[in-house]
Amino acid sequence: MSTPIVSAALPVNELFETIQGEGVFTGAPAIFLRLQGCPVGCPWCDTQHTWHKNDSEQLNASDVLVKTSASAGWASMTPAQILTTIQKNGWKAKHVVITGGEPCMYDLLELTSLLQRAGYQTQIETSGTFAVYVHADTWVTVSPKIDMPGGSEILAQAMQRANEIKHPIAMQKHIDELDQLLAEHKLQANVVIALQPISQKPRATELAIETCRARNWRLSVQLHKYLSID
Repeated sequence: MSTPIVSAALPVNELFETIQGEGVFTGAPAIFLRLQGCPVGCPWCDTQHTWHKNDSEQLNASDVLVKTSASAGWASMTPAQILTTIQKNGWKAKHVVITGGEPCMYDLLELTSLLQRAGYQTQIETSGTFAVYVHADTWVTVSPKIDMPGGSEILAQAMQRANEIKHPIAMQKHIDELDQLLAEHKLQANVVIALQPISQKPRATELAIETCRARNWRLSVQLHKYLSID
């Protein structure tokens, strides 16, 4: 099992307020916390700048908050500093999405517990390739990355903890891979399964719609990309 890193601080690539554009919480105002580092290597990844955590790219926390474009720069922030930063910015959103990179590279129990106690709903978005250590009330979205170049396996622990399985697809092969994965793992009884077309390709979108209708699954369309918002 891939073991998360336990550290007093986390490498923060971005921290900003926006609208959640994917999955169950689509349309909800949200604070996005993007962490640096990911070994999975998805070819279509739109945040490849978060893959490598280089010491030469370390910034001050204040510099991360004023980023205007994607970059590999990151700042070391403790959970308490993250919460204080959120509160000082006066953001109205009460939903915090922890993403990456691969956020479950890190033990997120302290951070999610702190945020939950402060009145925030927490959500993580993970590839399912690392064990998930979060508060019991954290919403866990697993977007399983199957047979990626990084060679990481999907973990039973992550699948069992998932509240939502959000699977990117472009062709029937990807649905078949998801079917096999679901057959191999025990899931929560009320888990939500959603299909997300890769790169808004028309055929992928049509296939996702057809499959969701046939199976009573959900469609996730990456609303933020259609609206051109962060």
